[in-house]
Amino acid sequence: MLMINKRLELVATYVKGRRLADIGSDHAYLPLYLVKNKRIDFAIAGEIVEGPYKISQKNVAQEGFSKIIECRKAAGLDAISLDDNIEVITICGMGGKLIAEILENGKEKLKNKPSLILQPNVGENFVRIKLQELGYKIDAEDIIEEDGHIYEIIVASFGKMNLTEDEINFGKFLTKEKPELYIKKQNLELEKINYILAQLKKSKNTQLEKIKVQKEKYKKIEALIQ
Repeated sequence: MLMINKRLELVATYVKGRRLADIGSDHAYLPLYLVKNKRIDFAIAGEIVEGPYKISQKNVAQEGFSKIIECRKAAGLDAISLDDNIEVITICGMGGKLIAEILENGKEKLKNKPSLILQPNVGENFVRIKLQELGYKIDAEDIIEEDGHIYEIIVASFGKMNLTEDEINFGKFLTKEKPELYIKKQNLELEKINYILAQLKKSKNTQLEKIKVQKEKYKKIEALIQ
């Protein structure tokens, strides 16, 4: 029996549609979990690398769901077509910049206006900017810690959005809700900034502009979490 981790289990709670495309499917764990729990009727598990693609195929076959979950080897949203009538797209466990690139390169596949559940492991700001550019609005944000890493989850649907600079950088809902884990993440960011400032001050060529930028960022985060 395949086990799903807590991070993907939390992502699964936000899946509302019955037809799913999981891009970069991590061995098809999320589609399998959703099918087993009768949450979806059809899924595509997209993988770009041969190894994970073969493992996804093997896992789906072993669980007896080959007629419901289709494993496809393709880059990003090339794994789906508009005829698949996908209602939900999940992209998890990648950098935010890569997720933004996948959405941009595959924006023609968003014409059916599927909801998006995105879980960047870094660079969340790139995801928020791209969602706004593509005519999506953020409906929810969540955060979870697993294996010493803190992950944010961004849930979006088709609609207009006009984010502030702070909302782009720190979250639309997380900045208001301020859960304990979010505060922890920002405190870790403050520690990183302190380290960067210490290194900049040691530099033979004093980099005043970089120091100024980091100090401003520090003040912004400090005010945010109070």
